[in-house]
Amino acid sequence: MSRPTAAQQHAATARGSRCSPRPLSVRVSVHRAATRRQLAEAMSQTTSVLALTLTLGIAVALGGAHLAYAQQAADPRVADLVRAGKVRVGVGVVAPHWAVKDAATGELRGLAIDLARAFAARLGLVLVPVAYPSPPSILEGLKSDAWDVGFLAIDPSRAAVVDFSHPYLQIDATYLVPGGSSIRTVSDADQSGVRIAVTRKSVEEIVLSRMLKRAELRAVETISAGLELVRAGNADALAAPRPALLQSLARLPDSRVLEDRFHAAFAAMAVPKGLTARLAYINEFIDDAKASGAAQRAIERAGLRGVQMVPIDNARAR
Repeated sequence: MSRPTAAQQHAATARGSRCSPRPLSVRVSVHRAATRRQLAEAMSQTTSVLALTLTLGIAVALGGAHLAYAQQAADPRVADLVRAGKVRVGVGVVAPHWAVKDAATGELRGLAIDLARAFAARLGLVLVPVAYPSPPSILEGLKSDAWDVGFLAIDPSRAAVVDFSHPYLQIDATYLVPGGSSIRTVSDADQSGVRIAVTRKSVEEIVLSRMLKRAELRAVETISAGLELVRAGNADALAAPRPALLQSLARLPDSRVLEDRFHAAFAAMAVPKGLTARLAYINEFIDDAKASGAAQRAIERAGLRGVQMVPIDNARAR
């Protein structure tokens, strides 16, 4: 038998090399490479999907915001406000159920301010607070068209110049007296020789001028001015909303606020007389704020005492 030639031996070696299995280390390396390629492809696809989702999400959000603004702009009841790009809100800077000025920042805060911000946000407009030294002085702004919406206590005497929304807050009115006063109840104050300080043209002055038989009213421009009359001994009591009186206790040591009340006022938003369409829009805003709990949260945030939110059904009946 003849031996294979060198060429035949080389060919046989080559065939064996092709047919024999690869070493384990080579196969593992190939498998890892394939796995890395698949993982890279999967990550690339995931990234693309996330990017697309984010893009669509932003588009939907922007579209929704644009639609919401367009809906407000299209509402003919507030179209004039939207065209102006702002809403001017008249508010008395006197007590937290209306507004007070932050001593540190100078900014206005309080229940009326919170509601005004929410109203402006609903419209997508800039809020422009128009501050007054007392709620009654807000009515003076009507002469110069200084505000679009105001915050006031409802009283029939004001209905000749403004229209009121559904009320959102009940506010008790009572007296603050010095610590040594013999006045313990509201009825005690209606005596000859008793001098009662009260803010001029306020609901409290209107009510007391009808109600009192013997006591004397002394009109002042602000609650602070009335408190100074009491401090100086030139008034025996200060008539005001309970939240404002409770806030004033710290300014007059040994003073106290009576437990009972002589009146319950109802706070509302107001518009210049005859703007019934704007008023209808505001009524919807007030009802929504109460139904959603936003109004109650604003009351709590302001830390108000001596007040309570007016339920929706009761408000509509007024």
